[in-house]
Amino acid sequence: MGNGFGIPMSQFGETSPRVDRASAKTAAAAPERTTLPSTIAEQLRQMITEGELLAGTRLNERTLGVRLGVSRTPLREAFRLLAADGLIELTPNRGAQVVRLSEQDIRDSFEVMSGLEAMSGEIACRHVTADEVAEIKALTFEMLACHARHDLPGYYRLNRAVHDRINRAAGNRLLTQVYATLNRRIQNLRFRSNFDRDKWNKAAREHTEMVEALDARDGTRLASILRSHLLQKCDAVLDATVPQTPARAD
Repeated sequence: MGNGFGIPMSQFGETSPRVDRASAKTAAAAPERTTLPSTIAEQLRQMITEGELLAGTRLNERTLGVRLGVSRTPLREAFRLLAADGLIELTPNRGAQVVRLSEQDIRDSFEVMSGLEAMSGEIACRHVTADEVAEIKALTFEMLACHARHDLPGYYRLNRAVHDRINRAAGNRLLTQVYATLNRRIQNLRFRSNFDRDKWNKAAREHTEMVEALDARDGTRLASILRSHLLQKCDAVLDATVPQTPARAD
């Protein structure tokens, strides 16, 4: 059975003639050196993203250290990394707490993010290679399979990969840096925007439209889809916002 995307697997052997852009993309995609604090920070980031650690939750060092199997020193360094991302607050004599964004913070963040996503899509359509389009199509196909299974964590991890690949395809290092910094701050909100099934269904359909626009190298259309997609995510988050009772991470 076909996957519905017409993925040109035979094109995976091609190379891009745009040497400078290819170099920028390689640099943007290069993984950072992994350290224990960064590994711990990523685990905590996922817990925040998927709602295991709610906004306002106080982070108990001893309990988290036991749970993650680490000592307090790398855990505290991980806290500092997350604080730099704007995900937690460090307060003298009170410790660490997951950041709670105000309604205005959420609107401002998504407004800027929608512009960054739109810019990524528009520029990507000018520079994306056949290999990159094929990879994004394949990731989208896997993501939609998770959607069909109602697997939100799996869907979201692939969803994030799709958006990241579009951003990287633009080959603009500064854009990728700014995009990644803000995106880390609102990952938990983007995840929560899919809790409403109808809105999740619509978002999934929009990803099919994104792939079509990217494949056609239609930057104006892709930018429009991405901007609207993110602004609707904002509306979904605000519509679903209810008072949460944060707990201590113990």
